[in-house]
Amino acid sequence: MTNNKIYSRLFASLLSVCYAACSNDGGKDTGTSQPEQGITLTIDDATTYQTMEHFGASDAWSCQFVGNWPDSKKNAIADLLFSTQNDASGNPLGIGLSIWRFNVGAGSAEQGAASGIGDEWRRAESFLNSDGTYNWDKQQGQVWFAQAAKSRGVDKLLIFPNSPPVSITRNGKAFASSGTIISNLASDKYSAYADYLVAVAQGLQTKGLMPNYISPMNEPQWDWNDGGQEGTPFYNNEIASITTLLNQKIEDSNLNATISLGEAGQINYLYEVGNRPGRADQIKDFFTAGSANYVGNLSKVEPKIAGHSYFTTSPFATMVSQRQQLASAVSQVSGLKYWMSEYCILGDNAGEINGNGRDLGINPALYLAKVIHADLSVANATAWHWWLAISPYDYKDGLIYIDKEKTDGNYYKSKMLWALGNYSRFIRPGYQRVKISSSKGDSSNENFLYSAYKDPATGKLVTVVINSSAQPVSFTLKKGTRSLTGLKGYITSSDKELQMQNLTDGEAITLPARSIITITTGGL
Repeated sequence: MTNNKIYSRLFASLLSVCYAACSNDGGKDTGTSQPEQGITLTIDDATTYQTMEHFGASDAWSCQFVGNWPDSKKNAIADLLFSTQNDASGNPLGIGLSIWRFNVGAGSAEQGAASGIGDEWRRAESFLNSDGTYNWDKQQGQVWFAQAAKSRGVDKLLIFPNSPPVSITRNGKAFASSGTIISNLASDKYSAYADYLVAVAQGLQTKGLMPNYISPMNEPQWDWNDGGQEGTPFYNNEIASITTLLNQKIEDSNLNATISLGEAGQINYLYEVGNRPGRADQIKDFFTAGSANYVGNLSKVEPKIAGHSYFTTSPFATMVSQRQQLASAVSQVSGLKYWMSEYCILGDNAGEINGNGRDLGINPALYLAKVIHADLSVANATAWHWWLAISPYDYKDGLIYIDKEKTDGNYYKSKMLWALGNYSRFIRPGYQRVKISSSKGDSSNENFLYSAYKDPATGKLVTVVINSSAQPVSFTLKKGTRSLTGLKGYITSSDKELQMQNLTDGEAITLPARSIITITTGGL
C-alpha cells in the first residue's frame, strides 16, 4: 500500500464507513471513573483454532536511507522493531517482529526524476543493471535492516517487488502507462521476470540472508498508472502463468523458498469478484482444482492466500462480516491458510479516524488493535503484517516515524508500535489461538475485545484485552474453573509503552480506560 493510494485513490472511501461508537480524540479517562465490575474471562485451551506463524512489517521505503544513518540511531530503531529483550524493570525493549518484508526495487531510483515518480523516497534501486548484470551492493540500507532483523532473531524473510525491473517493463518505467488497465509486463518477459526473482533471492544469500518467501505481485487490483510509486496491475491469468514459471525456476535452482500469492488490495477481492473482474476472487481462481488459473498443486506455492485489510475495517459489524466471509471461503479449501499481509490506517473512515495526520498517541493505536483482533479472531489469520515500519510522512502509516532526512535525523516512537507489540512480542510463531469467553457474553462489544493464545510446547497462555472505552474495566481471568496465577501484565496506554506490572494472584485485573493489556502466565 502506498501514500499514492492514500491520497489519490480515496474512491475506496465509500467502503470506509465509521465504526459505531468507536474511540475518538475526545475519549479520555478522567481517573475518577469506577471500573466496570463482575466480568470473568474464561480460557478453554482445549479448544484451538489457527496456529500463528508471524507478525511483521515492511522496509519500504525509508530503510533505503535510514539503513545508512549513524549506527547508534539505526540500531536503536532496529531494537524497537525486532528485539525480544527486556530492560532491567522487565519492560520489553522492542516488539519482537518475527518476519521482515524486503521491498525489491525496480530501478526507479537510478532513473531519478526521469522515472516519473515525483517523491524520491518512493523510488527504489534495483539489483539488476541495465546491461543485464547484477550489483549486489545496491539497496544497502535495506540489506542492513534485513541483517539487523536476522541478528536479533527474526528468522523469516519475505521479498516482494511492487514492479518488475524497468529493463523488462513495457514502458521502461516502474509504473503502468496512463490510460491503460494492463500489466506493465508483456507475456514474452514472464520468464525473464521469474529468472530475476530467483536471482535476487540467490543474491541476497551472498549477504547472509535467506529469503523464505517470494511474493511476486503486490495489490494487482489497482491500476498503478499515476506515478505515485512503483507498481503494476496483474490479471489472475497473468499471475498464474508467472507463478508456474517461477515455481519451475525455484525447483531448478534448489532455492529454499516458497511463493506467496494474493496480496489483494482489499480482502473481499480474495473471495468475490466485486468491481475487479479478472483480478479478484483469488481463492477460487488459484486454489480451487479445475479453475483455469489453478496453481494450488504447484510444489513451491505456499498453501495460503494473502490479503490486505484496507477499506474493510468499518463499521465494526461490517469488519466482522467481511472477515467471516473470508474465513468461510478459506475453510472451503483443505489446508489453505490466510495471511493479513499489509495494513495501515487509510481514508477518513466516515469521520471516525482519519489516515491523514501523524499521530503518535493512543487513538490510532486502539483502532489498530481492533483491526488486529478482528483479523486474528474472526478471519483466522495466521500472520499479521503492518505496512511501513518506518515512515517520514504526515500520515498514520508508520510504527516509527523519522525526519525526512537521508543521512541523519530524529526518530519518534508511536503508540501503534507498542499496540502491535501487545500481539507480536508475546504471541510467538507456533502459538495457537484458543477459545476465550466472557461471563457477560459480550463478544460483539467493540470497546471490550479479548483473545487468547497458547504455547503448545509449554502450555503458557497469552491473553490480549483491549479497552477502547472511556471507563476502566475490571475482570478476572480463569482457565476453566480455576484462577490463573503468576500473571504479568504489559500495558500500552496514553502514558505506557508495554509497561510490565505484576498482577496479584486471585485478584481482579483493572484495565485503565483506553488501553491494551497483554497478560502472560509466568511472564516472559
